[in-house]
Amino acid sequence: MAGFSRRAQLPPFLALLLLSLGTVGLLSLTASVLEVDLTVLQSATKRGAVCLDGSPPAYHFSGGFGSGESSWLVHIEGGGWCHNVTNCLSRMKGKLGSSRAMGAVRFSGILNDHGELNPYFYNWNKVKVGYCDGSSFTGDVDRVDPVSTNPPARPHLSRTNPPSLSLRILLSLSLSISLSFSFSAIFDAVMEDLLAKGMKNATNALLSGCSAGGLTSVLHCDRFRALLPADARVKCLTDGGYFVNAKDISGIEYVRAYFNSIVETHGSAKNLPPSCTLRMSPGMCFFPQYVAPRILTPLFILNAAYDSWQIRNILVPLPSDREGTWKDCRADITKCNTKQIEGMQVFRQEFLKDLGRTIASDPSNGFFINSCFAHCQTELTTVAEAVGLWFYDLRDFKEIDCPYPCDSSCYNNKYESQDGLEDNDIHKAISATLVRFRSQSRTYNERRE
Repeated sequence: MAGFSRRAQLPPFLALLLLSLGTVGLLSLTASVLEVDLTVLQSATKRGAVCLDGSPPAYHFSGGFGSGESSWLVHIEGGGWCHNVTNCLSRMKGKLGSSRAMGAVRFSGILNDHGELNPYFYNWNKVKVGYCDGSSFTGDVDRVDPVSTNPPARPHLSRTNPPSLSLRILLSLSLSISLSFSFSAIFDAVMEDLLAKGMKNATNALLSGCSAGGLTSVLHCDRFRALLPADARVKCLTDGGYFVNAKDISGIEYVRAYFNSIVETHGSAKNLPPSCTLRMSPGMCFFPQYVAPRILTPLFILNAAYDSWQIRNILVPLPSDREGTWKDCRADITKCNTKQIEGMQVFRQEFLKDLGRTIASDPSNGFFINSCFAHCQTELTTVAEAVGLWFYDLRDFKEIDCPYPCDSSCYNNKYESQDGLEDNDIHKAISATLVRFRSQSRTYNERRE
């Protein structure tokens, strides 16, 4: 069915925003938010492009108008990842694994259609792609042999009779369940449908995403650019998606083990940028810091230096804090003691160091790194304005906030899950793969540049 747009009144408590660029703005209390229904790609299932539960992929679409009719903003939703069959099964019935669980969504921030609130993108064709996979649209394993109860952390993979780009996992537990992975195929199917809708004639295009979707925009940035006219202005935006390869407070490489497991389970290697996989192991190429410096398309990086998801799951995962001394700090940065803040400052320095390689790689890249304890920020009106200034080359936007607590404009310093993925899910996944990961032989050059 075709997408349908309607308006919903903005809740009064959201009408006032403290602007993040140093000025104070007031949203109209009568302003409304665009509510957009789902477009389901039923025909995509024929090519093997399906969500985890076998349902067709879907997206939300609001058509452009006026001067924005030939401009396109494609935004990829976030939603974390799944690292093995059991973990992916747990996502299968929700919107992170099934389009059947998706519904209408509100377009706000960079997707808002009010010119006074979103002056650079308000009248563009705007798309929000449903995220129902678990691999940032990189998976491409052709078949996983059926397993009985107690499936292994990494299922046995077979490549007999591969169906094009799709992955079909047939899983036999106590009940017969069909679990599908077709994530690269989903990206292709959605892009093909949008091209047919008019994106093939785009004069301006921006691929964006939040969190896991922000990682998607990095990994597929040049691929997206290649789909569009050579003379089009095409750029990419990652919001809260610049995940860094860092050790936790106990010295363990939790996130590296987790990303490695995701890539292995989903067979993502051949869909990761070859500019990285020719130099490093595929698991390392799930980190933006090893991919972004070689992206040819201009990239805008929007991230908090104290990204709340990364603080909770990279710097201080639950197993690294067995005494619970970080419990309050992990939830609210204002509850951190001096030593904990010092640890976060070291994390910030490492984040900025890794970011520096991307910044130096192309002067057309832009970035806005604030000192908030936040994760995903393009829902904020002024962030959308900052991206617009950069997109149209009206400002060479390269901004890094001073260290916490200097930024008084942060709208929230408490952790709020944006991915629908709880910390415990991540830590269980990581713990299950650490032993195997550490014992693997190093067959790739994994040097840091």
